[in-house]
Amino acid sequence: MLYIARWKAVAIVVSTLLVCLFAVPNLLSPSTVQSWPKWAQRHVVLGLDLQGGSHLLLEVDTAAIRKEKVDQLRDEVRKVLREAKVGLVSAPVTRGDNVEVRIREADLQQGLAKLRELSQPLGGLLATTGQRTVEIDSVGGGLVRLNWTEPAILERVRQAVDQSIQIVTRRVDELGTVEPVIQRQGVDRILIQVPGLGDPSRLIELIGKTAKLDFRMVDQTMTAEQALASRPPPESEVLYSTAREGRQPYLIEKRVVVSGGDLVDAQPAFDQRTNEPVVSMRFNASGARRWAQATTENVGRPFAIILDNEVISAPVIREPIIGGQSQISGSFTVQSANDLAILLRAGALPAPLTVIEQRVVGAGLGQDSIEKGTTAAYFGAILVAAYMLAAYGIFGVFAVIAVAFNVAMIFGVLSLLNATLTLPGIIGIVLTIGIAVDSNVLIYERIREEIRTGRSAISAIDAGFTRALATIMDSNITTFIAAAVLFFIGTGPVRGFAVTFGIGIITTVFTAFTLTRLMVSYWVRWSRPQRLAVT
Repeated sequence: MLYIARWKAVAIVVSTLLVCLFAVPNLLSPSTVQSWPKWAQRHVVLGLDLQGGSHLLLEVDTAAIRKEKVDQLRDEVRKVLREAKVGLVSAPVTRGDNVEVRIREADLQQGLAKLRELSQPLGGLLATTGQRTVEIDSVGGGLVRLNWTEPAILERVRQAVDQSIQIVTRRVDELGTVEPVIQRQGVDRILIQVPGLGDPSRLIELIGKTAKLDFRMVDQTMTAEQALASRPPPESEVLYSTAREGRQPYLIEKRVVVSGGDLVDAQPAFDQRTNEPVVSMRFNASGARRWAQATTENVGRPFAIILDNEVISAPVIREPIIGGQSQISGSFTVQSANDLAILLRAGALPAPLTVIEQRVVGAGLGQDSIEKGTTAAYFGAILVAAYMLAAYGIFGVFAVIAVAFNVAMIFGVLSLLNATLTLPGIIGIVLTIGIAVDSNVLIYERIREEIRTGRSAISAIDAGFTRALATIMDSNITTFIAAAVLFFIGTGPVRGFAVTFGIGIITTVFTAFTLTRLMVSYWVRWSRPQRLAVT
């Protein structure tokens, strides 16, 4: 067991040093590291509690989701009854969370049969519960009342949160921030932590916009002022321009020609004629075809570009726009054009997000956390080293060296993974120091027992490493399982602790049974001891 082949010894040393080298960029200035190759620029990212930054807690507007679903149900009822040619006494209307429609008595049964087709088995996570999406009641007198079931609403809220997390992640990543934390909290909330971002105002503005983009035609049957004074046509509505444009009213058709969902790409650019910032867009095949048809049929008519129910531009179609390329103009600055491009590339939020909690962690507070965590790590390491030297002599020196390489390897692995280090993560590293020497203590105590039974020094060392292996593996595997559970179930600081703790367990097993054994092996070969300091 003590004999280690030369190639194995070289492999152990090279592996240890290679992993430790990945920690070197953390000790140098960023300007120095930037001149290195990309693969060598990996480093540990400090979390929100260590370098400061912004903390936001957002809530998905469930009332908006409910209203959207009710409006969708009303449109589906109208479409189904129209296609079935069912006679109506009154058109479908929304009343609270219900949709009501009055059907002629002669067509009531046919209408109910068609409306029941709207109620489907609930999909998603609740697919096996037997729930349905829509409840349909015939109240009497031809009046039919429909409403979404509560499980269907909850399922839609869950989907909206999942979709919002993906979109918010894309938007935050576009800002160029490092390792943001974006995760679900509860049923309808999203937690966002962005280290290094001291001013969250732009982040809030960027995240809060739903970025629902529509291209619609301007209704020219009457002016917007006439529509406000009387009533707009049934298929049109009055929308206003942005505050920058003076909140000018426009009469816009409700029919969407092309939606933001047909966008493939959006990039900030400059208009070649006016040199003003614009947003250049590219549609997919379906959107390009509809856009070409609409612009061909409506040359000379104005159309509206609508973002979140605000008209940001209403140019006149001068010629057919084919090829799927277009652009948005509207008194943009360079930053606002870039922000709009980010929003359009990321996609539209399914529902508005409300900021219900906002905190800014100062860099000074983060630095104080680093200093205190570092001080705790130093004191812990010094006390552990002092105990090992006093209790095990030269073997304590081997243990301390192995622990030092262990900590360096932890930072090397964290750097290799570009992992985020938080204050609980520092606690995990400090705890790893104790667990690392615990493995050495088990080996050394086993050596003591073997010497007491009459074995020679070399035979006792060999037996100590061999017989302690099973015990150390069992204890570290069970501890690693606990760390894995903390990582997959825990959130935020708990996961930060689990990451460093789990990596520390792996490096501990490696250093205890390779590095420490290598050092002891060469020491025995050189000194040929007759008695051991561990006794």
